[in-house]
Amino acid sequence: MAFNLESARSIFPNTLTADAVPATTARFNQLSTEDQLALIWFAYLEMGKTITIAAPGAASMQFAEPTLEEIRKMPFPQQSQVMCDLANRTDTAICRTYASWSQNIKLGFWYRLGQWMEEGTVAPIPTGYQLSANASAVLQAIRDLDPGQQITVLRNLVVDMGFDPSKMESYSRVSEPLVSPQDMAQRTNVAIEGINNPTVLSYMNNLNANDFDAVIELFTPDGALQPPFQRPIVGKDKILRFFREECQNLKLIPERGVVEPAEQGFTQVKVTGKVQTPWFGAAVGMNISWRFLLNPDGKIFFVAIDLLASPKELLNLVR
Repeated sequence: MAFNLESARSIFPNTLTADAVPATTARFNQLSTEDQLALIWFAYLEMGKTITIAAPGAASMQFAEPTLEEIRKMPFPQQSQVMCDLANRTDTAICRTYASWSQNIKLGFWYRLGQWMEEGTVAPIPTGYQLSANASAVLQAIRDLDPGQQITVLRNLVVDMGFDPSKMESYSRVSEPLVSPQDMAQRTNVAIEGINNPTVLSYMNNLNANDFDAVIELFTPDGALQPPFQRPIVGKDKILRFFREECQNLKLIPERGVVEPAEQGFTQVKVTGKVQTPWFGAAVGMNISWRFLLNPDGKIFFVAIDLLASPKELLNLVR
């Protein structure tokens, strides 16, 4: 039987993913708006003690600056209302603008708001504010995650704020300028224990070089990519847009892998390793597996990117 998208998603079914991440995100979404905003504030303050967040680059922030300046000039009650509107996904001009931004611009926006809250320029959490019991439990759940899972949760909390784009008649996606692919002379090649498959190696090397045009040529026209805890993205145009918006300046550090024959001349490959993001650099490496399904011509029909449940899962290469 030929592979389809659903059967492709089931390759290497014993891969244990960090289900605590979507579970914690779901618990957060059940909190009141006030508790959501306070929890984000407390979590970012606490993370700052152990993880150094990189300051957003000017290229990322140029699109958020007008909105940030508009908020900075507001009186405190109005600033607080804007943040509540974002958490409530209210239909306002600022929430619509926020919805159009890429994840890096949204992260930079909250990074700057956090700085201003510490400085007293933006309305801070009231002195003596106490999280509810439910919010305290969610904060403790975040504390109990490993650093790679923590940053994924905190990213999820702010990326989904703002007005729902699906309810907007039209909008233009706003992303940072696309970085140029790294010069060939400056590129380094990964080495993966147990893997010499040229497609898989090219995928890793070209992503590390920000050469997204080269990466997308490794896919079949109907190929699919499944980011962690998301539905698959299908089709080369959509996958290329994902790479350009979400994957600039990532550092993939694959460590080991296994190759197995599959039905109909397909090949399945599992690789485990780490990924570092420009927001946290070498300070945090997310434990990742890549599950590839290659067609008989060696093209990528499907690849799933999984955030692993624990560091020991890096050694789990069995079916």
